Amino acid sequence: RRLLNRIVEEARAINHADAASLYTLDRDAGVLRFQIAQNESLGISLDVDHVLPPVSLDPKNVSAYVALTGEMVSIPDVYEAQGFDFSGPREYDALTGYRSRSMLVVPIRNHEDEVIAVLQLINARDPATGHVRAFESRHAERTRALASQAGVALNNAQLITDLRALLEGLIQALADAVDEKSSYTAGHIRRVTQLSLSLAEAVN
Repeated sequence: RRLLNRIVEEARAINHADAASLYTLDRDAGVLRFQIAQNESLGISLDVDHVLPPVSLDPKNVSAYVALTGEMVSIPDVYEAQGFDFSGPREYDALTGYRSRSMLVVPIRNHEDEVIAVLQLINARDPATGHVRAFESRHAERTRALASQAGVALNNAQLITDLRALLEGLIQALADAVDEKSSYTAGHIRRVTQLSLSLAEAVN
């Protein structure tokens, strides 16, 4: 979670972007899942996993299009753009009073060059005036490079999580085997675990 937030913060800093969202790709479910949402103007910084509904992989949605094609998309003004459905940003603007204008959507790939996430940046600001402008191509390329490194880091983090789950599963299987061995020792592992936790809490 801290890694996801750091990716979004660094991408926003590179582009002087006011807002950003990060989605992870769930291929099995065929959706993009919201993970992080940040908006400086509205004072929003949320970890939104399972809070907002997922985005279906419909290529009319710009984030889904980027996830499916692996192409980076830059849009000067979402209210004037053609070819994508921007009803979502417009509904968000109507609810919050925000005005989404420029947008940069970047795929995040793993070491096997597979898209695993999508970064969506909104409203690049001119550092001197604060006015919203289109995303600059030089910043977009730096963002692509950041996304490349972020993909490797995300993949490594997922591998660590998977390894931890594997080890915990192995320990649970061994504990269950010990419990099944004899009715006299059933529950022994859990009781020892609880006693160990209680001792640790008492010592601390």
